[in-house]
Amino acid sequence: MKKLIAIVFFLNLFGIIVFSQAHQTSKNILTLEQAVSGQYQQFYPEHITGFEWIKHTPRYAYLQDYRTLMVGEVGKNPEKVTDVREVNNVLGTELRHLVGLQWRNEMTFVLNQGNIVVVFHVGEKEGRVVELPREAKNITFDPTLTKVAYTIENNLFYSLTDGYEPHQVTNFEDKNIVSGQSVSRSEMGIKNGIFWSPSGEKLAFYKKDESKVHDYPLLDINPTPGELKSIKYPMAGQESERVELGIYNLPNESTEYIQPKNGGDYYLTNVAWTPDDQFILLAEVARSQKHIWLQKYKNNGDFVKTLFEETASTWVEPEKPAYFPSKNNNDFVWVSERDGFDNLYYYSIEGKLISQLTKNKFVLKEVVAHHHGEIFFTATGENPLNTLLYKVNIKGKQVLLTKEEGTHNVQVNCTGEYVFDQYSSSKIPNRAVLRNGKNGKVIEEMLNADNPLENYQIPKAEIKILKNKEGTELYSRMYKPTGFDASQKYPVLIYVYGGPHAQLITNSWLDGSSLWMHWMAEQGYIVFTLDNRGSANRGVDFEHVIHRNLGVAEFEDQMTGVNYLKSLPYVDADRIAVHGWSYGGFMTITMMLDSPDDIKVGVAGGPVTDWKYYEVMYGERYMDTPEENTEGYEKTSLLNKAENLEGNLLMIHGSVDPIVVPQHALSLIKVFVENGIQTDFFMYPMHEHNVRGKDRVHLMRKVLEYVLEKNK
Repeated sequence: MKKLIAIVFFLNLFGIIVFSQAHQTSKNILTLEQAVSGQYQQFYPEHITGFEWIKHTPRYAYLQDYRTLMVGEVGKNPEKVTDVREVNNVLGTELRHLVGLQWRNEMTFVLNQGNIVVVFHVGEKEGRVVELPREAKNITFDPTLTKVAYTIENNLFYSLTDGYEPHQVTNFEDKNIVSGQSVSRSEMGIKNGIFWSPSGEKLAFYKKDESKVHDYPLLDINPTPGELKSIKYPMAGQESERVELGIYNLPNESTEYIQPKNGGDYYLTNVAWTPDDQFILLAEVARSQKHIWLQKYKNNGDFVKTLFEETASTWVEPEKPAYFPSKNNNDFVWVSERDGFDNLYYYSIEGKLISQLTKNKFVLKEVVAHHHGEIFFTATGENPLNTLLYKVNIKGKQVLLTKEEGTHNVQVNCTGEYVFDQYSSSKIPNRAVLRNGKNGKVIEEMLNADNPLENYQIPKAEIKILKNKEGTELYSRMYKPTGFDASQKYPVLIYVYGGPHAQLITNSWLDGSSLWMHWMAEQGYIVFTLDNRGSANRGVDFEHVIHRNLGVAEFEDQMTGVNYLKSLPYVDADRIAVHGWSYGGFMTITMMLDSPDDIKVGVAGGPVTDWKYYEVMYGERYMDTPEENTEGYEKTSLLNKAENLEGNLLMIHGSVDPIVVPQHALSLIKVFVENGIQTDFFMYPMHEHNVRGKDRVHLMRKVLEYVLEKNK
């Protein structure tokens, strides 16, 4: 009898093994290493790289395998014109790829890699190389691609791309005076510090005086002994940098400076040259970020007038410069959310409002082209998970050009006649088409990518709308394990960010998620995400509710998600973990401290722990200064409620994080120690705000194995 039972058991076991092997051969299983490293490589859907319309022609170019340059024309098959090997052979360079090239004219492109600038004629198969100083950074071409500006340490230079001829624009010996670099810690739409005029004859640039900004020490462990390397880090309420805008006239080698008119520590942002080179428009923003003035200056730095002002009780955050729909006059379009959503307003150069071009009740994301009396822009449309392409003319006639829902990345040619559109959705890995710029109809399909995960076992996203106690709709995303059984109980990992300017759930390939979430679901977890109030692409009412109390409304909404999870019969309510990075690290710990009975395990990466340690530009926008909002800073500080920790918390921080400085994590750990509370901490030596490169796999293994181990 025992022998028969053993045989039956063996056969059953053998049958299970056979079934399992058969299942695995039909669908491959992702490893964690594949999930982390392969998302933008092995498992990234086939796509067209480096697409660019060639100026003043109906032709376009793109790259195959990053190395081969293809040129085509609407209605004709693209052809190879050169490749990186040929360019290297002709010029004696050692370029690795051709990514980032720009077209000077129909036959000539300009390319920068490192400190090398290449000019290459694809017809004549000839060109030249300009070697900039090895220390050159912030390399920026003028619109004609005949000049290139760059910084060396704290000074600004420019050279000609047809011959080296370096010219020094600034010569500040004091390292606290910095020119040509991004200011205001890249907030308010600031992406660089160099602004060429349309003709390339004038060069505007930021100059910042950081002499009163605190030197924050970070430890470099590479030398022996280690060395302290300081960064300028103005914390909320403290002395900040003083910014000016320089205007350098190339022909006469003279420089004039524009200073804020209303206060020395006010911001200068959204710099734009008028099409005729004669004026500069910029947004001057009060340090409180509740008041802006759109200022008009002559190209010699003389103040002309204030064109208009905007104010708000929360914050006014200009992120886009003036756009000029015609090259023949200086009338401009301004993006403002004064009516609750970003809309387009058409002004004369004298500051008179001509008309409001759009009156949409959804979020404008980006202006992608502006010419011939038309503005092309991306926006969410009615569904905030989408990114669609619209255009509007100066009479206010608006047209939706992409009727397929999803996330569209577009480029419009110089006449507005054609649009290159590469898009994905939850059902489409990637599709690239050429469209008619008048009505959006597809002219030809360039690519329709296969699903690179077709042969892998991964779960599908469930997108659901939840409502918080105020009735506000919140989007959520859930992954269940393959082979999900509703009669079983599953642990949960919540992935959270929750802060401004971010949206985790989108109508795009993989629904905005990372592949490690799919891997985690296959470990027997439900992986859940919710975009709370305060996150992006929902308008002023949804986003500004967080003002002066960061983490409060966000926590309430995340708990809407937690309570929803607990209501599901297949969720193990005693095994809910949470993970997030940066603002998400702040939210992870907030959830653990404010609801210790619900959240038992957390992994917080690069967390803000007290907003008084965060920098001026971001922190004061949302929280005001610590003096102005003492109650808000105290209420939201994790240091003041550290004693509530009951579960298992792992904090992770980069040792040289210049964004959320290590003082955040160390200060909270100090309070935990003082309260006799055990917690876990892991530092990534010489990594900044996030862990990138090959160490990324180590990071995600650290995060997820901690959850798997502690959330039992």
